[in-house]
Amino acid sequence: MATSVTSAESRGSLSSDLFYDILRRLDGATLASAACACEAFCSISKEEKLWENVCSSMWPSTNRDDVKSLITSIGGFKKFYADCFPLIVNKEVPECRWNEYLEYPEELTEAEYYGDMDEIEIVAPSDFVSIVDVRYKDKTICSKVLWGIPNANGFPHWFYSCPFRIDLFTYSTRDDEHAGEVTLSVSDGLPQITSMEKERKDGKLWQELRDGIRLSWIVVNTKIKQAANLSSWSPLGGQRHWPTDKDFLLRFGSVLPAKDILPCQAVECIVLMKFRVIYTEEGGVPTTLKLTELSMQVGDMEGAHLNGRNSLLVLKEALSCKRSKNYDEALESCQLYSKVQSELREEKMRNESRLDRLYILGGIMACITVCFYLW
Repeated sequence: MATSVTSAESRGSLSSDLFYDILRRLDGATLASAACACEAFCSISKEEKLWENVCSSMWPSTNRDDVKSLITSIGGFKKFYADCFPLIVNKEVPECRWNEYLEYPEELTEAEYYGDMDEIEIVAPSDFVSIVDVRYKDKTICSKVLWGIPNANGFPHWFYSCPFRIDLFTYSTRDDEHAGEVTLSVSDGLPQITSMEKERKDGKLWQELRDGIRLSWIVVNTKIKQAANLSSWSPLGGQRHWPTDKDFLLRFGSVLPAKDILPCQAVECIVLMKFRVIYTEEGGVPTTLKLTELSMQVGDMEGAHLNGRNSLLVLKEALSCKRSKNYDEALESCQLYSKVQSELREEKMRNESRLDRLYILGGIMACITVCFYLW
């Protein structure tokens, strides 16, 4: 009997080891599904080390010791993955008219709207941490962690009142004479181009870049211990050859709720990424792209950038809003916002056109009246 018990215990231990070895090879979504398969998988899937491996594979920035400590302090790697893998979905976009944005709501004064409030009542810039990872065809090309918000703590009143912006690259790294920190070349999977004239015609390099690039911008609030991915993972759009022939601009982002913060009720988190072609085959060097800009801003329905105070309030609210693992659903919410924004812009242009015609007619009538009396 003793032999039989020992043998059974050995088989149980062996099974657990095999199960763990199997589960540690899975990605996050598959691991979560496997946890629902049986009691043994469910028990093993609670191991934080498994989710740490998943997070480090998905976001290499989480391999840093300081980031590991941060994730542990806000609930652990399993919670971090559950919060940051799904994309933000916000379909509560009000179909408001342009003139409705001209008036402040009763609960906000003009001073409050523009950020003239006591610092104690405002969310602190130091509460936020940005964890950013850029991939191209499953290869990580950039990982950055930003503690706090640059240029915010030394000049709080200026930051709260001026347009909000987080820029992950300094001007020196955007200088063509400076060795680029982040580059993409033919060895990374880029197609070889012979000239920019040919690229303007077929757009092969642009197509490969847009289809292959992926961006994750996770924002963590250390005070409320919440996190969310504010990027759309895949590009929402972009521009070729802007502002020069050698530049490619990609736009990522998400639609964030702004209820009780701004009159427009919903805003857009805008993440811009810009690459520049620095070599082509014409110079005897394979095609190489350099990442020259990676920034985040928050814009309202009319296209204006929010100030620091309102942006921080919106970011804090976004960390607890609805999310989905379905990329199409997240894309649909962004498209809905763009549609409402376009309708608002068209209505504004029509109203301004009517006002212009009234001013012209008024001027003509005034001219006719003056001429009549002089005659």
